[in-house]
Amino acid sequence: MMTGAKRKRSAVWRKIQDVRFEDIKVWCMRRLPILNWVPVYNWKENLIPDMVSGIMLAIQQVAQGLAFAVLSSVHPVFGLYGSFFPVIIYAIFGMGHHVATGTFALTSLISANAVERLVPSVSSNFTTNNNSGFLGLSEFEMQRIEVAAAVSFLGGIIQVAMFMLQLGSATFLLTEPVISAMTTGAATHVVTSQVKYLLGIKMPYISGPLGFFHIYAYVFKNIRSVQLEALLLSLLSIVVLVLVKELNEKFQRNIKVVLPIDLVLIIATSVACYYADMEYVYGLEVVGHIPEGLPPPKTPPMNILPEVVTEAFGVALVGYVASLALAKASAKKFKYTVDDNQEFLAHGLSNVIPSFFFCIPSAAAMGRTTLLYSTGAKTQVACLISCVLILVVIYAIGPMLYWLPMCVLASIIVVGLKGMLMQFRDLKKYWNVDKIDWTIWVSTYVFTICFAANVGLLYGIVCTIVVVIFRFPRAKTLNLKNVKEVEYKYKTEDNCELLNQVKIVSVHNPLVFLNARKFHADLIKIIQKDSTSSQCEQNTLLCSFSNGTCHGESQLCHSERCVLILDCSGLNFFDYTGVSMLLQIYMDCKNRHIDVLLAHCKASLIKAMQYGGNLESENPVFFESISSAIDAIQIHR
Repeated sequence: MMTGAKRKRSAVWRKIQDVRFEDIKVWCMRRLPILNWVPVYNWKENLIPDMVSGIMLAIQQVAQGLAFAVLSSVHPVFGLYGSFFPVIIYAIFGMGHHVATGTFALTSLISANAVERLVPSVSSNFTTNNNSGFLGLSEFEMQRIEVAAAVSFLGGIIQVAMFMLQLGSATFLLTEPVISAMTTGAATHVVTSQVKYLLGIKMPYISGPLGFFHIYAYVFKNIRSVQLEALLLSLLSIVVLVLVKELNEKFQRNIKVVLPIDLVLIIATSVACYYADMEYVYGLEVVGHIPEGLPPPKTPPMNILPEVVTEAFGVALVGYVASLALAKASAKKFKYTVDDNQEFLAHGLSNVIPSFFFCIPSAAAMGRTTLLYSTGAKTQVACLISCVLILVVIYAIGPMLYWLPMCVLASIIVVGLKGMLMQFRDLKKYWNVDKIDWTIWVSTYVFTICFAANVGLLYGIVCTIVVVIFRFPRAKTLNLKNVKEVEYKYKTEDNCELLNQVKIVSVHNPLVFLNARKFHADLIKIIQKDSTSSQCEQNTLLCSFSNGTCHGESQLCHSERCVLILDCSGLNFFDYTGVSMLLQIYMDCKNRHIDVLLAHCKASLIKAMQYGGNLESENPVFFESISSAIDAIQIHR
């Protein structure tokens, strides 16, 4: 007789034998998205736009890599490595065609906490020429990057673990107001961290609860030590960057290649600093020695992993949330899909593997992704082309950046965060749509400012869950008797030909972030099923949604334009995500040549939808009842 262990081994062996080549192929295609888009890549149409975008992206990657490395409290050269290795990994495993991963301000700021705590700074000047260590850098600088690499490694491991646990499905808790508030608060922290470079003030590293306020208290206390030359150069750099970027954005439709002002500013200020000898004459802080070439791989120090757990979780959560938001936005804009779980894997590996090459934590950045939009990038080939150019910088051009002033790098960081800081404008739409979302935004921002980005994110998620728990039990369901009366009334109408093109869907639960995706998916299924149906089974489709779940039958829409009537009498409350989903449904149906009418809408819902987007309809969209909606259909036909 077979023992239990032998039976288990034989069962495992049978499962291995049952695996077919097709199963392996499907798994590889699912987990390696590059295998999906590379074979169908259109070299003739896409190569030129991708090449132009790649060149522009490389310029921004170099500038941000140097700047965000300084923000992470490590030598600037490690920012160049962080702009090279993670990009390649994400191109293989990531699903966002327009997501430019690399160094990121928020993750750099989080990892800086660990670096400054474990390897305290004796001098923040990177021009120290104690080149006794690895890569021609000092032992102090190598200890710092080892801590940052350990944060990146452990953060990536956490993201891969979340992928294995299939936690991508929990991302519905990351509502738009929470993400917007957290990223805006974190961007405010980043700007604050650059004040010392913008003003040329020598100050100790300050972090922890209320550290934001302590930094400004220190600045005002030492206001007389502001370096006038650094302040003037910072102001000039910010004005030039903002002005040229605004002009690029304004005329981007008329010009195919925008002016790479970041590169121009770096070259101009480096040359001016060299010839005017600003480092010694005016005491300006410069980048200093940049080593040539790529480093050989080295395992991050495992002994300090327990000491960087807090920062690693912050990097894993904040980096993933910010990156996923950009990936979903680009997928929506260019009409493709993104798997939340696969993004966990892609960003996890983009942190784990590069950590062996002295890379700081990585994530996608809004500025780089926007650049890919504006320059017409088509695929991830643009990011791979940028890697080739960054490699040229690492091997040939890097040492020429010695004279780049630190205040100019700080100016590039501040201006690069403009997109995140402009999210303050979201407050107006949240106030007009849902004041509870507005309250969550403000309170999440305050928590992020007072504590840290990861604390603000967790607070926002908890706050959102609590709000839903208190709101859902108060929701009223639709009276089923009224539904039957409507169904009976219109089944007995003489105008059956008209009603063959009418579908009535009754929503009798709140529409919020918890059920918005399911609501949209089920409604699209009804429409798709309806379009493939071969015969009309009933005059009026009546369908009820309960927690976003559909129950009901579908019917055929013939040659005439179909009409979908949403009965919103049971939609007791909604949030910004729910309104956005209704608007998306409206546009999706319009693209399918289906008119959408909303009946029994509350005044607050009408106001929110009109404010949230352009409904683009010549005929009325909102009606007091289903009867008036059907009467309007008869009139317009």
